[in-house]
Amino acid sequence: MILLILVFIAAIAFEFINGFHDTANSIATVVSTRVLTPRRAILLAAFFNLAGAMAGTAVAATIGKGLVDSHFVTIEVILYGLLSGIIWNLITWRFGLPSSSSHALIGGLCGAALANAANNWSVIIWESHNPVTGAYEGVIPKVVIPMFISPVFGLVMGFLVMGVLFFFLRKVRPLVINRTFGKLQILSASWMAFSHGTNDAQKTMGIITLALVTATQSGIFDQLPGFLSFLHLDTFAAIPLWVKITCALTMASGTAAGGWRIIRTLGHKMVKLQPIHGFAAETAAASIIQLASHWGIPLSTTHVISSAIMGVGATKRLNAVKWTVVRSMVFAWVLTLPVTAVFGYLLTKLFHT
Repeated sequence: MILLILVFIAAIAFEFINGFHDTANSIATVVSTRVLTPRRAILLAAFFNLAGAMAGTAVAATIGKGLVDSHFVTIEVILYGLLSGIIWNLITWRFGLPSSSSHALIGGLCGAALANAANNWSVIIWESHNPVTGAYEGVIPKVVIPMFISPVFGLVMGFLVMGVLFFFLRKVRPLVINRTFGKLQILSASWMAFSHGTNDAQKTMGIITLALVTATQSGIFDQLPGFLSFLHLDTFAAIPLWVKITCALTMASGTAAGGWRIIRTLGHKMVKLQPIHGFAAETAAASIIQLASHWGIPLSTTHVISSAIMGVGATKRLNAVKWTVVRSMVFAWVLTLPVTAVFGYLLTKLFHT
């Protein structure tokens, strides 16, 4: 029971850190273009993160039962996986690197499960076919392939959306364009924040639900008083409403706390943006994230919006993008999964010892 309480605390801490770590995903462009003040932008992002977190559960199901063999998942494994994600998020936040909270959590969970299964690699569900839906599930189709494809889609979509806007607005005065897209960017930033909530908040929902199922099946809740019966969860059939509300409010609170280091990296250091650029990047990224959420893919919203900003910046000219900053970001992206897996593995081995 003590470990379960620690899991809840770690899950809430992870969700809060995810909120302020990934705030920049939604509002970096709207702040850098000076369409909204930082305070108003953060409040906007917090509200729509909250709304998005309450919409859908497909990503939560993938995290909770589609990546590792549940027979080897214990309360300790969940705890160490969460701790690994928290450690990596704090490291990358300290250096202002927009890394993926999703991959940090997934890597930590896989590493902890591997250690708990005594190095039995089959504990990780690499790829499986769901005969009911006809879809392929597992780490490779739901995490690894999207990890490489989504930044490419973000880059291409950002470039194409910006190119289309340039083509149709080439004869319009810059002043009119700035005023018009200054208003439209509020809508695109809201959609981006909603999409972020739909995908990212669900990951912690899946982890908490997985912890409840594990605790119920192991008999931890057998002696609980009746008024705590809502904690009992025999199967991973649905996400309890109270879990949704808790995660949504926590992510919104974290978003409201802000993440200024990463906002500066995405909004100022990588490429100089105007309102039309911010609109194009946010629209392209939000479209991709919404599609992934519908299919239950725990996408890195950070990767998508960052690459969309690169694509938009490249329409000016290639050297408009500060590729040295991009190189540091890509370095953090590539390291996230293996490093957090090692963290999860070592934490599990250490506590077992």
